[in-house]
Amino acid sequence: MQKRFLGRTGLQLPILGFGASSLGQEFRSVTLDEAVQSVRVALDLGINFIDTSPFYGRGMSEVLLGVALRDVPRDSYTLCSKLGRYDLQHFDFSARRVAESIDVSLHRLRTDHLDIMLCHDIEFVPMQQIVDETIPALRRAKAAGKIRFIGFSGYPQKIFRFICDQTDVDCVLSYNQYTLQNTRFAEESVPYLKAKGIGVMNAGPFSARLLTNAPLPAWLKEPESVKAAARAAAQLCANRGVDIAQLALQFSCANPDITTTVAGSANPENIRRWASWLSQPVDADLLAEVHALFAPVKNLGHQEGLTENN
Repeated sequence: MQKRFLGRTGLQLPILGFGASSLGQEFRSVTLDEAVQSVRVALDLGINFIDTSPFYGRGMSEVLLGVALRDVPRDSYTLCSKLGRYDLQHFDFSARRVAESIDVSLHRLRTDHLDIMLCHDIEFVPMQQIVDETIPALRRAKAAGKIRFIGFSGYPQKIFRFICDQTDVDCVLSYNQYTLQNTRFAEESVPYLKAKGIGVMNAGPFSARLLTNAPLPAWLKEPESVKAAARAAAQLCANRGVDIAQLALQFSCANPDITTTVAGSANPENIRRWASWLSQPVDADLLAEVHALFAPVKNLGHQEGLTENN
C-alpha cells in the first residue's frame, strides 16, 4: 500500500485508511468475528491507519477495535480517535471532558497512547470554544504523552480557516468533500492547509453510499439533483463493466496532496476488494465521462451543523 507523509508530523500513512465506524454497528449488526477479521485483513494489506470515535456505536467501535488489536504490536499501526461528539445531539468540548474522553478511549482501545486525537464535527458548536478551551486541553494531554498529534474534523470548509487562522494543529480530517462529485476540500482548503504544513486527511470516498450501487439511505442529505446524477453515473460505469465505487475510491486516493482517505467496512471482502482496486490503473476515459455527468451538480452539498459555521 502506497504511503504519504502527514504534514510535518513525520507519520507516514497509507493512502487508504481503515474507518472503524462500521464496527460500532452504525449501519448493520456486526459479529465479533467480522470486526476482528476486518481489522486483521486491513492490517495484512498494509492499511494500518485506523480511525475511530466514541461516537461510533456510542463506544462500541472503540471497544471492538481494542479487542481486534489485542496482541497486535502497537508500533505496527497508527491509531486515531476523536472526542467532543458522543451522540447525534450530544456535544461536549469542555476541557474537563477532553481529559475524561481521552482516558476512556485509551481504556477501550487497550493502549497507553493515541497517535492522533481529533475534535469531532466541530461545526455543531460555537467554534471559538475549540480554539480557546478544547485545543489547549489537547495540548496538555499531548505534553503528558497520552496523544502524539492533535487536530479536528468536520464537513463545512469554513471550519478549517476559522481554527487554523487562530491556532496551530497538526492535522485535519474532512469528509465527503473530496469525491467524484464534490472536490471542494481540494479546491478551497487543501492549498491553505498545505502552505501551513498541516496534515491533510479525507474520509468518505463513497459519500455515504452515493457513489456506490447500494440503495441510497433515507438519511442522505444531498440534493435530489445530485442523487439523480449519481444514479446516472453508476449506470454509465455498470455499462462499461466497472463498479462506480472502484472509480470513486481510485479518484479519492489519487490526490498527492491528501495523505490518506478513510473508508470503513466490517466486511473483510470489501477491504480486500478496495486494496485490489487501488492496485489497478484508473480508466481515464471513464473518469472524464463521469465528471462530465457530474458537472451540472459539481460541489453541491448540504448544510451541516450551525448555520454560522457553513
